[in-house]
Amino acid sequence: MMAMEYESNNWIWDGVYYCPRLFGGLMLTAALLGLSTTYFGGIGLFPLSYVWSDSGIFHKKKCEKKRIRVYMDGCFDLMHYGHANALRQAKALGDELVVGVVSDEEIIANKGPPVLPMEERLALVSGLKWVDQVIANAPYAITEQFMNSLFNEHKIDYIIHGDDPCLLPDGSDAYALAKKAGRYKQIKRTEGVSSTDIVGRILCSVKDTEGGGDHTSTLLNGDSGERCHSQRAQISQFLPTSQRIVQFSNGKGPGPNSRVVYIDGAFDLFHAGHVEILKKARQLGDFLLVGIHTDHIVREHRGMPYPVMHVHERSLSVLACRYVDEVIIGAPWEVTKDMITTFNISIVVHGTVAESNSLLPGETDPYAFPKSMGIFRLLESPKSLTTSSVSQRIVANHEANAMRRRHRVK
Repeated sequence: MMAMEYESNNWIWDGVYYCPRLFGGLMLTAALLGLSTTYFGGIGLFPLSYVWSDSGIFHKKKCEKKRIRVYMDGCFDLMHYGHANALRQAKALGDELVVGVVSDEEIIANKGPPVLPMEERLALVSGLKWVDQVIANAPYAITEQFMNSLFNEHKIDYIIHGDDPCLLPDGSDAYALAKKAGRYKQIKRTEGVSSTDIVGRILCSVKDTEGGGDHTSTLLNGDSGERCHSQRAQISQFLPTSQRIVQFSNGKGPGPNSRVVYIDGAFDLFHAGHVEILKKARQLGDFLLVGIHTDHIVREHRGMPYPVMHVHERSLSVLACRYVDEVIIGAPWEVTKDMITTFNISIVVHGTVAESNSLLPGETDPYAFPKSMGIFRLLESPKSLTTSSVSQRIVANHEANAMRRRHRVK
């Protein structure tokens, strides 16, 4: 008889053992409702405090599911929405995403000098909304020692990479050890963009100066620039979809009493300077709204060969930033009264570092209205980086590589 009684109450003891807090809550609820605890098969013989206590005669076993930590590495040179989408997919395979940023020295040894130094690449990766932790100076290849460090020290469950092959100079698979260990997962590569593609777009705007075999290159202007822009349009294979925008979006609007901060610009070749000014702008309020100017506006104010990235590509890069809550795709040049009213903007900001702060002939100040309201603020830009300076680095790298190749041939 006693044995039967024990068996009939076995589910109760299981509940107490595995989920003491949950079961304690149920017992407390029962007590408050005036139900006798003896109904629960003699549980009333024990003080209820034991049931929800962290200590006592019952062993603690948490009901919470173990958080899965995933790791993805890369050079992340010339950060673009393809990188961001890869990290978004990686985060979806776990609960916490740890990102390894390959060192400058390793990139030079395996691919040639990076355009962006480690400090800038770290700022870009850390600024992405899906990244939980960053490991600086990660190796280019997953060695056994580094893999053990990931598993044991960083508690990584899986190593992630795209479905495109990643081969070392000797032709071997950079992720062979992770695959052998059964701790490798793969994501789909984002089509339509790559760092090589972006470099190609910029170099398309570069030509050798005529005469004397001089190989000094300059960014083109005028008709030649127009031809290059047409070629760049053919190079880009980006096809924006509403689903991709939703995937990158926070999906939340500002609260009724939120302080909305507005900042606009081209945000072309999204770089560390953009991340830092967006971070600074976000600190001024509760919700950061970013206006992304149209290709036409950017071209009109900066000339050819800009913008390097199309408006939808630029919008996704900005949306991926953790400090950004929403973007206006194709924002107007002028911040109008209607815009401020529609989006309930509390403050309009602009950085001190920009490609050009000069106005076109006959053009009015785009911030005249927010200035008249007393809600405009000029923000000191944390970095002096611009899209032009990044483009010039790319051109310089290309010329240095070409020079090295010519010397090797001789």
